[in-house]
Amino acid sequence: MAHTTHSAIAASLIGAACLLLAPASQAMDAESAKALAKQNNCLKCHAIDKEKDGPAYKKVAEKYKGKANAEARLIDHITSGEKAKFPDGHEEEHKVVKTSPPKDMEQIKNLVQWILAQ
Repeated sequence: MAHTTHSAIAASLIGAACLLLAPASQAMDAESAKALAKQNNCLKCHAIDKEKDGPAYKKVAEKYKGKANAEARLIDHITSGEKAKFPDGHEEEHKVVKTSPPKDMEQIKNLVQWILAQ
């Protein structure tokens, strides 16, 4: 019986070590997110910490902090073309973020997670 217990413990430790060494597919990649934001000209209307025509990403992150629907809400905002309000009061359709390959949700989620991490 002791042999089985040691084998089970060893297998558990090896499994845990593999999980620690495996790349985290859910980990946010800031450099890729910034590159996607630049490719889509997001930084023309947004900045990380100052207001432009669009809100600063820090302000967006504050607004959605602790909200369960934050990621889904921002994904919808940047993929649907819904109306966005500008400081002067006019509204325009928000630019739809384009990815390569098209509509790559992993890239979209990464961008949103980066925005929410500001």
